[in-house]
Amino acid sequence: MDENPAQAQEGRGFRAVLMPHRSLSPRGFLFLMTFIGGVSFVAGMSFLAMGAWPVMGFFGLDALLVYGAFKINYRAARRIEVVEITREDLKLIRVQPNGQREEIALNPYWARPHLAERPDGANRLYLRSHGRAYAVGSFLTDDERRDLADALGRALADVRGR
Repeated sequence: MDENPAQAQEGRGFRAVLMPHRSLSPRGFLFLMTFIGGVSFVAGMSFLAMGAWPVMGFFGLDALLVYGAFKINYRAARRIEVVEITREDLKLIRVQPNGQREEIALNPYWARPHLAERPDGANRLYLRSHGRAYAVGSFLTDDERRDLADALGRALADVRGR
């Protein structure tokens, strides 16, 4: 979640913007890839000097695979979910990494947050309404989903006037 995910604003209700956490900044990524590339190059050159020239290609390949994995991970981090609650409606807005947008509107008087806990402590958070369930924050940690479920429950109770 972002720094202040759940904000109750007078007259506007509740809004939570959910984004996957990425601990490695772009600058850190550049440093890491420079280090991996440098180590791969030096190790590859030492094998080349020993006459094992085919090994050099594998060192380049592993650096390329690490780069590709990080790029895929950074692309997935562009996913965003927004939960907005007002007296009129509850909106769940999902924006996929490719820009595709999905908006689900629910009645806040019927919607309920449901935290499905497993015995091992893992959980899933759903917004339920009229027999349907919509997953929320699948990329969050278990503790973050618990906090979000509590915040959603309080916000929905406030909207209902309880």
